[in-house]
Amino acid sequence: MAYLWLTLCDPDPQTNGQFIYSGGLIRAVAKAGVELSVLGLSRQPGCAHRRREPNIDWHFAEDRRLNRWRRTASRFPAFAQRTRVPDMRAALATRLATGRWDAVVLDSINVGWALPHVLRHRRRHPQTRIAYLAQNDETAAARTLAEAQKGWRRAVRTADAAKTRWLERLLLRTADLVTADSPDDCRTLAALSPGRPVVFVPPGYDGTRVPSRTIDATLPRRAIVVGSFDWPAKRLSLDAFLSTAAPVFAANGIDLQIVGRTEASHVAALRKRFPSVEVVGTVPDVRPYMANARIALVPDVLGGFKLKSLDYIFNRLPIFAMDGAVPGTPLAEGRGLRLFASHAALARGVVDMIDDTASLNEQQETAYALSVGHFDWHAIGQSLVRHIQMAPVERARGPARDGRCSPVMSALGALHIVAERCSSVFEYG
Repeated sequence: MAYLWLTLCDPDPQTNGQFIYSGGLIRAVAKAGVELSVLGLSRQPGCAHRRREPNIDWHFAEDRRLNRWRRTASRFPAFAQRTRVPDMRAALATRLATGRWDAVVLDSINVGWALPHVLRHRRRHPQTRIAYLAQNDETAAARTLAEAQKGWRRAVRTADAAKTRWLERLLLRTADLVTADSPDDCRTLAALSPGRPVVFVPPGYDGTRVPSRTIDATLPRRAIVVGSFDWPAKRLSLDAFLSTAAPVFAANGIDLQIVGRTEASHVAALRKRFPSVEVVGTVPDVRPYMANARIALVPDVLGGFKLKSLDYIFNRLPIFAMDGAVPGTPLAEGRGLRLFASHAALARGVVDMIDDTASLNEQQETAYALSVGHFDWHAIGQSLVRHIQMAPVERARGPARDGRCSPVMSALGALHIVAERCSSVFEYG
C-alpha cells in the first residue's frame, strides 16, 4: 500500500499537540506496513529539505508565505493558505502526476487547499481514497477568534470564519473517510454531513509513566497548566482563566504555574498582567514541574483532544478541567476527573480541594488505572489503515465536489481585502 500524506509541517521536534498527533499517526501508519510520501512545510528557516525513515519519504517545502493581497483574495481561509507555498504545490503536482496512490490523506484543514487537486487526480485513478483527519471543529474555533476581536479586525476574522465553514463542509462532504481526535468532535462534524460517520482516532502516548506517586503536604500548594500556547484560541482560554483565577489563588495562598511553549512577547504580557502567576514559558523538560504540583488544570473552552491530559494522567497529576475540555479519555466526572462549568467554578474547585490530599491521590490513581492499556500508537495506526482501506470510495458529483468556489465565497474574498486594508490603515496610519 502507498499513501500520499499532506500535513502542516515537519512534526519534529514535537513541541505541541498537533505535532505529537500528526507525527505519531504518520509513524504508526508506516509501522503498519504502508509506504508513505509525506509533504509539509520545513521548520528550518529559508530552506526545503528531505529525509528518509523506514516506510516514510519526508519532503519539507520552504515556508514562503504569499503576500497579504494574494492571501486575502484567496477563497481559502488563512490557516489553509499557510502550506499553499510554491514548493509544496509543485511537490504535490509531481506526486499526483507520477504516483498511483491507494489513499491521499489530508492531515487537518491546514492542507485543505489541496482537495481540488486530489479530486482531479481521483478522476484518473478512481480507486484512490481520500481521508480527512480533522483535529478540531474548525468553524467553531474560527468564530471564537472572530468574536474576540473588535472593529475591522473582527470583520477580517469573520470573513475568514466564513471561508473556514465553506472549506470544512467541503472536506466533510467529499472525503471518503473523516476522522476526529475526540468523540465530541466526531458528533459535531457528523451532524454537518448527515449520513457520513466520523471515526474517532485518538492519539497514542509513548511518554513517561510514573509507576507510583503520593501527593502530600510536603508539595507546594500549587496548580499547574502545561501545554503549548501558539494557537490563538488557546491563548484566549488561558487569558480568560487567569483573569478570573489569578486573584482567587493569590488570596488563598495557592501558587499557579504556566509551563510550556509560547512566544516571548506573550510570556512578557502575561507576567505584566498577572504578577502573582509564575509564567515559566518554554522548558526543556516539563516533568520536574509536574512533579512539584498538586493539581493539573485544563482551562480550555474549545473541544478537541488535549495531549497534555495524557501527560497529566501518566505523570499522576489529578486533573481539574472545564466541561468538555478532556474528551476522548476513559475518565468522567467523579471517575479520575473533576469538571467545572466555568472558570470561576474551576478556580473555586482548586481552592476547595488543594489540601484534600487523600482525594487528590485517589483521583490520580483512578485516572491512571482507567487509562492503562489505552493510547497505544501501534494499535491506533493499524486501526486507521483498516478504516481507510474499508472506506467506500465516493464519486465526484457537482461543482461542490470539484472544490469550486461559490459567488458568496468570492465576495467574501473581496470583503476580506477591504477589511484587511482598512485595518492596516487604522493601525499604521
